[in-house]
Amino acid sequence: MAKIEAAHNRVFREVFVCKKCGAKIKAQARKVAEGKVKCRKCKSNALRPKRKKISK
Repeated sequence: MAKIEAAHNRVFREVFVCKKCGAKIKAQARKVAEGKVKCRKCKSNALRPKRKKISK
């Protein structure tokens, strides 16, 4: 199936995952890099981008 760009952006663009508790957070990448965004559950600043699944 062809990938739909709008759906791909909605799922992966500006979505981050907390490294400690696994909560998903939508935020601007610039604010995450500056450390201004915290996890809502555990109040941690350790966030990573959501990984894209590789389908074969």
